Amino acid sequence: MQVGGVRAERFLPETIEQNPVRCADPDAAVAMAEEIERARADKDSVGAVVEVIAEGVPAGLGDPVYEKLDARLAYALMSIGSIKGVEIGEGFAAAAKRGSESNDSMRPEGFVTNHAGGVLGGISTGAPVVARLAVKPASSIGKEQQTVDLEGNPVAVAVEGRHDPCIAPRVVPVAEAMVALVLTDFLL
Repeated sequence: MQVGGVRAERFLPETIEQNPVRCADPDAAVAMAEEIERARADKDSVGAVVEVIAEGVPAGLGDPVYEKLDARLAYALMSIGSIKGVEIGEGFAAAAKRGSESNDSMRPEGFVTNHAGGVLGGISTGAPVVARLAVKPASSIGKEQQTVDLEGNPVAVAVEGRHDPCIAPRVVPVAEAMVALVLTDFLL
């Protein structure tokens, strides 16, 4: 997970529901909460990256062409408000690698690596399915912004009231549910 420029470095899943930002790195969670509070104090908002990991997904879900598991996951996750990007596995980072670095190695007991995020050729591999979502900063902020009125005249607007300076913590359970729905659909 990432909030603004603060990125989680550890993965301790038992700590996710023990902090308000739902981060698996308790130290980063503190820094993330501080980043969110700074944005709130500035009457602004901050974006984030949310990661969802589905474990226990059986191999064989999906299709190599029309019903690719990764395509359906991306479709479902992009349908969540404020999501501006989805990557499966290493996603965009794979573009900077060679095939020898990106390919998932196999041994007789199964996959040794999971660079593809549990989906190869549109079909689940049996490895954990990993998806990351880019969450844009909320547009409803108290800081004055320039826009136009119905006649096209320039005006300034500031949204009053209570608004979340970072919606990533609210996105987590929604993203988990969307991944669960896609996987359940394939299982059925």
